[in-house]
Amino acid sequence: MALNKAQLAADLQAILADGQASAKTQAEVAQAFADAIDAFVRSGTVTTTVTGTCSTGPVAGTGTGILS
Repeated sequence: MALNKAQLAADLQAILADGQASAKTQAEVAQAFADAIDAFVRSGTVTTTVTGTCSTGPVAGTGTGILS
């Protein structure tokens, strides 16, 4: 799945609004930002393709997964 910048922006705006409304500490707001960014990065899909040659001949492989 592609990274969702609109969702990240919405999450960050909500964090800022909540921080102002509830007088959260800077540490709490920073942690909320870190959590939102972490969720954003982990929502992406990583796809790799590997090709090469080893002693037994050509090799190839592909993989798709998520960051953990």
